[in-house]
Amino acid sequence: MNARQWGVAALVAASVVVLVADLRTPSSPPAADEGDTIDGPYSYLLASSTDLGPSHNDNAQLTVALHEAARPAGVFDWAHSQGLAVRWKPGEAWAVVEGAAERVADAFDVEVHDYRGQRGQVFYASPQQPAIPAALSPEVAEMGRILGYLPHHESRPGIVPLDVPDKGLMPSALLNTYNGSQLAADGYTGKGSTIVFFAFDGFDQSDLDTFSAKYGLPQFTPEVVGGELDEPRGETTMDLEVAHAVAPDARKVVFSARQTVSGDGTFEKIGEMFAEADRRYPGAVWSFSIGWGCDKLITAADLAPARSALASAQTHGTSAFNASGDLAGLECKGGDDWSSPPGDADIGLDSLASLPEMTDVGGTTLSTESDGRWLAEQAWFDVPLSVGSGGGVSNLFERPQWQRGVMPDRDSERRLTPDVAAVADPFTGVRIVFKGTELVGGGTSQSAPIWAGLAAVMNQYLLANGGRLIGDFNPLLYRIAAGAPLPAFRDVTLGGNAVADAGPGYDLVTGLGTPDVGNLVRNILILQEASQ
Repeated sequence: MNARQWGVAALVAASVVVLVADLRTPSSPPAADEGDTIDGPYSYLLASSTDLGPSHNDNAQLTVALHEAARPAGVFDWAHSQGLAVRWKPGEAWAVVEGAAERVADAFDVEVHDYRGQRGQVFYASPQQPAIPAALSPEVAEMGRILGYLPHHESRPGIVPLDVPDKGLMPSALLNTYNGSQLAADGYTGKGSTIVFFAFDGFDQSDLDTFSAKYGLPQFTPEVVGGELDEPRGETTMDLEVAHAVAPDARKVVFSARQTVSGDGTFEKIGEMFAEADRRYPGAVWSFSIGWGCDKLITAADLAPARSALASAQTHGTSAFNASGDLAGLECKGGDDWSSPPGDADIGLDSLASLPEMTDVGGTTLSTESDGRWLAEQAWFDVPLSVGSGGGVSNLFERPQWQRGVMPDRDSERRLTPDVAAVADPFTGVRIVFKGTELVGGGTSQSAPIWAGLAAVMNQYLLANGGRLIGDFNPLLYRIAAGAPLPAFRDVTLGGNAVADAGPGYDLVTGLGTPDVGNLVRNILILQEASQ
């Protein structure tokens, strides 16, 4: 591997783990037909952990999805008869059943053991998927997993390779790339909008000050909500600076997500975090460059608290953008949590990427003029490093109605990702400042805040011209792609990732393509005016 490739390795995410980092293979996972035993990545996680025997946890839990958003009286009665408790909030179509691990095991007729993972974490889990007890079937639609730990990751830009031409895109060039310069010249810079970044690591204010001064942007100090952040590792710094380059007058807020991965109940905690963000900043734009486990580790019921909170925020005008991942479609590879032979079990999505309400953002390699004017793009995939744009088919959710017009010949009736894309290749990325040094960002964790910044600009434009906040973006995106007065997307037809190829129209690597934001926002305004 040459110096250029080593530089890329330093830039890619913690999610960008080397796919064969540990050649030790755990015992084979149980076959899918052995009762209700869970196979795939879930089984690999348990097989790579140390089984400590029957769990003595006094508060094991699982989430159940309900048929209706009404008080599940039958669930309360059944749980009480089993020595368990139920937590439910009025208006929610999900509930949490909890109690001592041995009672949970007896009630659902499964084993619940304690395990010690490869990171040293101790957690409870059941190797079996609990079935819906007969007494609960009138109210319960789906059962979640009995799992007290969820693998998580974040991206980390590192040392930029010295041979990157021109050391990446300047902020003004980034606006040129996606046709946002005229909007900026007309005063649309995100003013009045708020961008919320959900993050694990922190940032150094001096880096933000240096970045702003260097590129002639207004100084800014992000608000921090939700407790302590980890030491700066570059991810949050990059997110903030890239979004600031696109929307320099938008308010920036960093929500600490650290508490969501402390103990169990991750998606319930994520839902609470979303609800708090919505309460504090209604109508904000949300940006995610972190992942909470692969979608094969969980069921749709597990995601219900987060999905419900996101959908509620979207009714107030919130739009949400998620980095599709940097493992080139193999987001279910275990990394530090399990080892497994490469295979179909590795193919998957980050959990939140599956959500139909989430706008999932893939990554490209970009070619521009020196001032950033767009020349060409192709799907981002670095074969030697096994990194590239995430994307693929959801393991959890049906294909939404608004997505049924794309890839009509595909057999799958599942949600497809990503939805859109932006530059992610570190060799063609955006200049940032981290630890006082000018670097180049990369990964789909750069693509998501680019779109978040563009959404903040578009929201300002829409409100100033008689429109309204974008809110749930995906139905609009696919409607515009199906036919609109102005061409809003640049179709990415070259390249691919480890599991799919880019091609004309929608594809599973770059979605609908990258934006011509000037045309996109005008199309949105036309649709909003027509629906009034």
